[in-house]
Formats: sequence, structure tokens, C-alpha cells
Amino acid sequence: MSVLTRDEAQTRAQFLDVHRYTIALDLTTGEDTFDSRTAITFTALAAGDTFVELKPDTLRSVTLDGRPLDPAALVDNRLPLTGLTAGEHELRVDAAMRYSRTGEGMHRFTDPADGETYVYTQLFMDDVQRVFAAFDQPDLKAVFELTVTAPDDWTVLGNGVATQAEGGHWTVAATPLISTYLVAIAAGPWHSVRTEHAGLPFAIHCRRSLAPHLDADADEILDITRACYDRYHAKFTEPYPFDSYDQAFVPEFNAGAMENPGLVTFRDEFVYRSAVTDTERQTRAMVIAHEMAHMWFGDLVTLAWWDDIWLNESFAEYMGYQTLTEATRFRDTWVDFGIGRKSWGYDADQRPSTHPVAPDPDAVPDTASALLNFDGISYAKGASALRQLVAWLGEKDFLAGINTHFARHKFANATLADFIDSLAHATDRDVHAWAERWLRTTGVDTLTPRISDTDSGADTDGGAGWTLDVVRDGSRPHRVTVGAYDLDPAEPARLTRRDLLELDLPLTSPVTAAGRRPALVVLNDGDLTYAKVRLDAESWDTALRALSGIPDPLTRTVVWNAARDMVRDGDLAPTAYLDAARVHLPRETDLAVVQGVLAFAAVQITDRYLSDTDRPVALAALTAISRDLLRRTEDGADPGLRLTAVRHFIDAAAQPDTLQEWLESGSVPGGPELDPELRWRVLTRLAVLGAVDPAALDAELARDPSATGQEGAARCHAALPDPAAKARAWARLFESDDLSNYLFTATAQGFWQPEQATLVREYVPRYYTDAVALADRRGPAIADAAGRYAFPVYAVDEESLGLGRTCLDTAEMIPALRRKLVDQLDDLRRALRVRTGS
Repeated sequence: MSVLTRDEAQTRAQFLDVHRYTIALDLTTGEDTFDSRTAITFTALAAGDTFVELKPDTLRSVTLDGRPLDPAALVDNRLPLTGLTAGEHELRVDAAMRYSRTGEGMHRFTDPADGETYVYTQLFMDDVQRVFAAFDQPDLKAVFELTVTAPDDWTVLGNGVATQAEGGHWTVAATPLISTYLVAIAAGPWHSVRTEHAGLPFAIHCRRSLAPHLDADADEILDITRACYDRYHAKFTEPYPFDSYDQAFVPEFNAGAMENPGLVTFRDEFVYRSAVTDTERQTRAMVIAHEMAHMWFGDLVTLAWWDDIWLNESFAEYMGYQTLTEATRFRDTWVDFGIGRKSWGYDADQRPSTHPVAPDPDAVPDTASALLNFDGISYAKGASALRQLVAWLGEKDFLAGINTHFARHKFANATLADFIDSLAHATDRDVHAWAERWLRTTGVDTLTPRISDTDSGADTDGGAGWTLDVVRDGSRPHRVTVGAYDLDPAEPARLTRRDLLELDLPLTSPVTAAGRRPALVVLNDGDLTYAKVRLDAESWDTALRALSGIPDPLTRTVVWNAARDMVRDGDLAPTAYLDAARVHLPRETDLAVVQGVLAFAAVQITDRYLSDTDRPVALAALTAISRDLLRRTEDGADPGLRLTAVRHFIDAAAQPDTLQEWLESGSVPGGPELDPELRWRVLTRLAVLGAVDPAALDAELARDPSATGQEGAARCHAALPDPAAKARAWARLFESDDLSNYLFTATAQGFWQPEQATLVREYVPRYYTDAVALADRRGPAIADAAGRYAFPVYAVDEESLGLGRTCLDTAEMIPALRRKLVDQLDDLRRALRVRTGS
């Protein structure tokens, strides 16, 4: 398939002015294909040739200004339009299009719980062509009018208000000017909760089988939606630009959500059918806020080419967290960002595949390369950079620049240069220089304190003082807060904040403060910049004794992240991190911190950074932490913390006895009851330990025949420590193309287990050949899943690293898989260095 290059897009944008798409979709033609009829009106600005994109199952007819074109002229995904005269034209295309099972294009899903079928579009990047013919690039905006024929009992949702005529015929209100990738349709027997806010129809939708769970959370979801809407209207001078706001929770969705104007689609795991923590509810709320921010950042003003994807994602990420903090009950969202999200950016920025937040346009030559930049840099690092920009610029000037940007480019496209010019209009600061240092560079700066006592400061105690210098390994300017903390004499496990110092780095000279040297000095207190920080030796000793006694959870997050970075960089033993977790997590009061620290301790330290001989000790430490948290929560006052402890106890269990008792009784002593998520979690661990048989898994699937039940069963069957089970799972993954994106992921998650290294050793070399072939057959979405979930992540040895290097050096593979292998092999190389201490 041909990918669109930046040069081709620029040439076509200079040649065409696209006015309107009139699209008719028929979803009643069968289970495999649907009909798509498209009329495009456009103006050629000069005489010449161009092309339109389309990926049909069958191309029945094409006419240009009433003149038939030969359908056989379609090559790959391009239909040439030759001999165009300057002036207006109309292109009509009639095709049958194939439904997807991979979450790309028009995805079709039949709910195993009740047999109902749902379809929805995900047209991001270049998947519009899977649904209708289009000049598929973001800077050829147009008006879109859609009609949809669907089964009589279905509801059709779209970018605008959808109205039903006779039977299953629906008309979606015409959009304002939007990009092709933002067009959206979702159809099926949706369960809907409707309301109105600010004169607009608002609604949330899900599968019928999830209706009770959506209803239970409908007030919370809609309250957050309204609060974010109102807060954005207080921030932005441009009003919400569309005629309605629907949020559809759809099955087997690859991303977290998609910002389609007026119809945001979310993965329907956000409709919780089992117990969740309040941090997980906060995550859902953040995604709601993030996607609503896109109505302005991305939909109203859209990137001109994919090198500026950060203009969409970094802004929505920053605004999502900040607006949630300002407008809802979730007041500590930046703690969750710091402990659970920011590391995504740090890790990505230290791999060979790193790139600037705003890469040079020549570094994004086509859509295939652009797809690779939807990563921790474009989201987490970009949001961190914006948070630093606000700290440096001030929120008033920042918002003034944003509003200038909206006013200048609404319903059009913009670039980094346009945005920086809008900011410069609102401030006297040199934002162009700031952008060059922050947005055009790669890598993570490291900030290290140098602290000494001095006699030059005067204070009431007789003249003692201390001096701070900061060594910056990197090139960016930073506005940071430095926290100075003393041990509480009455309670040595607690710290009190003595002072906050505001510094601009690099320093021109060391700074001196009055008083004795603090017990703990924390650079980047408040986490307002993007940098790795180190603790001096005395501060680290204090942290080991009193980390959980630091008064602010965001400061504790900065210290935990410093420890995490030190482990990854080989400056702190993994066991020392576990020791700190063992001491301080039982006393930690912020749930996001507990979850973030336990996740790193389990997924990276225990399963990758420690050798097989050291792993049992680490599992025992995780079990001990979980038991401490369970004892602490026996009174029922903190169900989220208790649920977190139960999950980690299950995952770390080295023996099956306790888990089997829980499963048989249906409950953890003292709660919680084992809901479907916990039952499948227990069964997964029992499968890994060889303490459950296939018949028991089949019985559980009969008990829970839902889509998530099917995924749980697939995961468990693949996790069984049996050669025949592994062979069957491998065949499903790599020798058959029948698995949907979600069932592929679940099977892959079950296959590799640290306890089963010898059993699956023969599959490590097979992975590299089979994954390349699979990605070539099934495309980017499955390639991403194969690289993310099916990679032999626990084979931490030189042999596996060598196999991966050979594959990268010799095999031809699609860019999506290559990028994933580059990243996985760099993580493998790092894990080896941590293990060996080299």
C-alpha cells in the first residue's frame, strides 16, 4: 500500500480546494462488507493531475464530472485523476468496503454476551480510505454530509446531530470544516443516557450488555463532562464549535479515546463492570477532559502535517490534567501524571527512537513515519514541556497566546511557527528561543545538587548557612522550585518543609540560604519541569528513613521518580528500591503513589531487572507489602488501597493455596468479593502456577461469557505451563489471522511468563520471523500489538538481544513493528545492564 508523503500532500494542498463530501453508507449488506457511495466537490486551482485514496473490497464505479473512470486504474490505494482543468469538479465513487477486526477503519464487533452487533469508525492517520474515498490529508478540510442505512433497531451516531427517517435511514447534520481523519460514525443498538447542557445535546452511549454499569456511573461521567465544558469556556474565547457532544464507549478500541468532533469514542473498558480505584476513575475523567480539549486543539485548529502532532496531543494532555484539577473533585491529578504518566516520556526520550516534541518536518516524510510519533514524547514529554512553559511564562500570557491562536486559525490548519507567533503576540519573553531549546531537541536533562555548609549566611541562630549549586547535564533552561525539609524532632519519620527556593537554571552562581543544612533537598519540588533529578547522599539517607513522611504527595512523587531513574541508570540497586517500598508504601497515603511504585517494582524490577535466582525474594517482598496494606485497610476505610493490595498479592503469589481459597469462597477475607476482573486475575495466576486446568477455565467462561470473559479465558489458556497449550496459543497468534485486536493482545499477554522461561525458550527465535510475517499480513495495529505484547520480554539475555539485533539488521518489516522492536531491544539492553551492574 502506498503511504502519503509530505511532499505529495503539500503539492496536492496547493492544487486542490476541497469543498464538500456527501457520503452514503449502507450497513445492511452483510457481515463482511458495507456499501460506501461518496460524492466529492472540489476545485482544481490549475490544470493538472492528482489522486484520491481508497481501499475498497470492490470498486464498482467511479465518475468524474459525469464521465466514467476505469476502476482498474486503482493501484494499491490510489485512484489517479488525470487531465483536470482549472475549476470545479465532482467525483463520485461507489464501492464495497470491508469491515475490520483490528480497530482500523470500520470496526465490527458482535457482543458474545447477547449477540448484538456494533460498528464504529476509527479513521485516524490514513484509515479514512477504508470507509470512503477521500483526499486524505489533514490540511484539506471540507464539509461532510453523511447518510447511513442501518438495521431498524440500531441507533446511528455521528459528528453532528443524527436524525432518523423511515426505518433504518439516518441523516447526520453537516459538519463545519474538519479534516478527513476526524469524520466518525458509530452504529448499533446502543444504550444511551441523554441530557442537555449550555443549550446543546449531550449523551453517553455503550453496548446494551454494559447498560447497568454505564447507568451506575452516568452522573459522574456527565458531571465531569459538564464541568470540563464550562471550565474550557472560561479559559477559551472561542466557543465550542460543534452542534452536540456525544461520548460513545465502543468495544475493541485500540487507543484510549479519539477526539472526533461531536462524537468522542472511548475504549469501553472505561465502563467499569468490576470494582476500580479512585485513581482509575480519575484516569477516566482525565481522558474525558483530554478529549474535550481536542475540540479546540486538533479539531477547531488542526495540524497542517503530522510533524506537529504535539500541537494536538501535548496540549490536550496538559489541559486534561490541569482542567481536571481546577474543575472537578480530582485535585491531585498531577501526582498521577508524575508517578504514572511522565515516566512514559522519560523512557521514550532515552531510547534510540527518541525525537523532538516538535520534530523537523523532514523527519516526518510520510504517514507511516508519522504514526510512530504517537508516543510518550508527543504526549507526556510535550505536556511536561507545556507545564514548564506555563511556569516560566505565566498562565495569563499562556492563555492569551492560545486564544490568539484559536482566533487566527479556527476551522483551518496551523504549524509550530504559527503557534509560537501567537504566544509571542501575548508576551515580551523570547518564546522562539524557548521553543528551540525545548521543542526542537531530544533527551532528558539531569539535575544534580551540590550542597555545602557555609558561614556566609546570617540567621537568628548565629550565622550558619548552606549553599546550593545545581549541575545541569543537558541544554535546556529550567524554572524550578527547590524544597528544603527538616526532620520533625517529635516524630523522626516525618519531615517538615522549611523553605521553597525559586531558581532559574542554569545558575550563574551558587545560592546561599540561611540556617543549617536541611535534612532533605529536593530539586524540581512540585514537578514543574521535565528532567531527571538526583539526591545528594545526605538527602537520600533521609529519604530512606522518612520518604513517606514528606508532607506533599507531589514531592514524594519526585523523590520516588529519582529513585526509579537511579535504578534504570544503574546508580541504585533494584533491591534498594524494593527495600524503600517495603518500608514506606505501608505508610503512603496517596493511592496514585502506591500504584505507581508497586507497578515499577513488579513489572520492571521483579520481572526484568532481577535474575531468576533473586526473583523469589522480590516476589516475597511484594507479597509482604500487599499483606501490610491489607492489614491497614481491614476497617474498610480505603477500598481503593485494599483493591490495589489484593491485585498485587494475586500477581505476586508464588503458591496457589490462598488464591484457591479465595476463588472457592468468592471473596477475600474482609473483602472485597471476587468480581469478574478479580476472578480472571486469580485464574491467570493459577494458570501460570499450573494450579488450574482447561476445564476450569472453560467453566469460568461459561459463567462469564462477556467480551472481557473471552479475553480472560484466552489469556489463561495461553498462560498454562503446558507445551500443547503454548503451541495452540502460538498458532492462534502467528499462524491464523482470525483473532481480533483484543483477543490477540490477551493471548499474547498470557503466553510469556517469567516462571516459564525454559518452557517457551524455543519460541524466542521464532518470534522474530513470525512477527515480521504477521505484521506484513495484518498491518500497523496488529504489528503494534505484536511488538508490545507478544515480544519475549522476559528473555533477558545476550542471546535474545542478538536475535533481535539480527532481525533489525536483516529483515524487511513495516515501520510500526520496526519501531516497537527498536524500543523493546533497547529496554532489554538496559535490563541486562541493570542485572549485571555494568
